[in-house]
Amino acid sequence: MAQWLRRWLTTLQPVRERTRQGYADHVRIHLIPGLGRISLAELAPVDLRRFFADLAQRRNRYGKALSPSTVQRIHATLRAALNEAIREGLIDTNPARRLRLPPTRRPHAQVWTRSRVAVWRATGQRPAVTVWTTEHLTAFLDYVREDMLYPLWWLAALRGLRRGELAGLRWVDISLETRELTVVQQLIHVNGRLQVVPPKSEASQRTIALDAETMRLMRCHQQRQRLSGLDAAGWVFTREDGQPIRPDYLTYRFRRLVTASGLLPVRLHDLRHGAASTALAAHVDLRTVQGQLGHASIVLTSDTYASVLPELHHEAAEATARLVMTTARRTGHRLRKRTIQLRRRPTTRPPR
Repeated sequence: MAQWLRRWLTTLQPVRERTRQGYADHVRIHLIPGLGRISLAELAPVDLRRFFADLAQRRNRYGKALSPSTVQRIHATLRAALNEAIREGLIDTNPARRLRLPPTRRPHAQVWTRSRVAVWRATGQRPAVTVWTTEHLTAFLDYVREDMLYPLWWLAALRGLRRGELAGLRWVDISLETRELTVVQQLIHVNGRLQVVPPKSEASQRTIALDAETMRLMRCHQQRQRLSGLDAAGWVFTREDGQPIRPDYLTYRFRRLVTASGLLPVRLHDLRHGAASTALAAHVDLRTVQGQLGHASIVLTSDTYASVLPELHHEAAEATARLVMTTARRTGHRLRKRTIQLRRRPTTRPPR
């Protein structure tokens, strides 16, 4: 089995570099250690049930159990490898095809409300995806206003760009005249080197409108780059030596800034969730938010990223009730609560 998995990796049809790296990691870290000693012809469903049962108990490098979505991705890698073995006539059926794994659900972003903060402080437990309120966000932006990457944090928080899109942004992709930013590429870190690749999907290639404050920040940032001589390569965000920034460094730096600020913990990618929630709280329609984030389906936007802020729920409730009460007054109906007084009914004695 180990020999076939290694061969399969070398004969993959053209796939995205990130996908190829994911396949390779699954094979190296999980599949070969767990299934490599079993021959391809003898691999049976019982072997896979035992393997995935053990996998569900395994811990990652941070000491946490592998998530159901990670286990599902490992299963998808194995299925792809075995399907290729069928096409080459090495096996007749795919023993991983009917394997049942725990279902996965896309986590919904949860806003850091007072009750969630209290639970986190008492137990250390927190939702998988958390979003700052607008008060938290403004406090963070105020804390990092002198940071060299302040415009990057601003773009991530207000426009929802992915970290690879931010790292791969060039000045040629920003129009100061039309106040627009075009996402045409991203930077990824694979096999120890940075690579420029297309965005995550076709829908991710998008044009994003920029507000006046964002444009002011970008102009100031560009001017500082020119004065420092860091604009020669054309990257919008660079290291101190002018070289492009690794996306994982952005994750590391953001984590350190959040910790130093004393704010509630969120991930860098959670700023993307927050950008959608903040836009919805500002009454931006869902279709526009979908285009801003670069989603192919509006269902994905509403289901995953549109965890609206608490005040928007209250506004919706008040607006709905206000509409009904206004209609009632216009039509002469009375809907306000009235005090109901119960009258005691005379008792009727049964006949003797």
